[in-house]
Amino acid sequence: MKRLDTVTAVIPVHNRADLLERLLATVKAQTMPFAEVLAVDNGSTDGAAAVAAAYGCRVVPMGGNRGFAKAVNEGWRAAGTGWAAILNSDVELHPEWLERLLEGAGTAGFATGLILRHGTETVDGTYDLVSRGGCAWRAGHGAPPEAGGGVRRIGIAPATACIFRREVLERLGGFDERYESYLEDVDLGLRCVRAGIPGVYVPGAKAWHRGSATFGRWDGRVVRLISRNQLKLVARHYDAGLFRECRWQILAGQLLWGLVALRHGAGRAWAAGKREGLRDFRPEGTPSEALRRFLAESEAEIRGRTAERYWNWYFRLAGGTLRTAGGKP
Repeated sequence: MKRLDTVTAVIPVHNRADLLERLLATVKAQTMPFAEVLAVDNGSTDGAAAVAAAYGCRVVPMGGNRGFAKAVNEGWRAAGTGWAAILNSDVELHPEWLERLLEGAGTAGFATGLILRHGTETVDGTYDLVSRGGCAWRAGHGAPPEAGGGVRRIGIAPATACIFRREVLERLGGFDERYESYLEDVDLGLRCVRAGIPGVYVPGAKAWHRGSATFGRWDGRVVRLISRNQLKLVARHYDAGLFRECRWQILAGQLLWGLVALRHGAGRAWAAGKREGLRDFRPEGTPSEALRRFLAESEAEIRGRTAERYWNWYFRLAGGTLRTAGGKP
């Protein structure tokens, strides 16, 4: 294990000083202290930067809202060597969060823990899975935590609360800033999958998440960016052959998600995002058996673990399974 004093917390901040203060109190209470805490301020106007400074954070000003991905990149590049802990400002950590993550990380390139809905023992997320249709699901979302589960290997860690080795971020170039916010962590995870960099899920490392605290889950800006970035994921990671093979699943998955957005009054934002995502859209990925295997395993796990209406309809329409090496599903 690396020296324990080489973990730097990177917290992108855009207003909600009240939530930031709650997070920083839990950061300060960690049984294994961080070497440094960086608050990357995306143009806050409510005193959030001053709150961070009062807690002893090094404040990195961005001069405006430059998006989550750019803020995180600025943070880990300003940090020291070792690990970067990426934390949403609407998260609260169990006192042993960092200690448990480092104990479970081993030789993995990144790690995440159990993320619960704020004030509950219901799962907000654990690790991310991705369907052939280009839509992601946080494993276990909305369910009670699984009993007796141990550390397991994963492909994607949600940037809600996770740790990455700095050398992994340097090797892959960090988060893709073209995503701005939303699904940039899924993109990074898929690049880890393709590069053969494993992560781990450590259920004993607990955090609580309010979720979309800045804008709201179905805010038009949020829906537009997610809608656009779903297509960015497909374009970046699918080669032409994989895209042809999955074109029906992509269409079904994206249209079904549009119906969900419409039901929440965000149909126009969904359509605007898809228009943006379709500009100059073309699959530019290279063939990857690791990606095919990950998509096949993701769909199998999603199918077996959730009864959400969206996924029920998706699997009714998707049909079949993705073939991997040797022609096996």
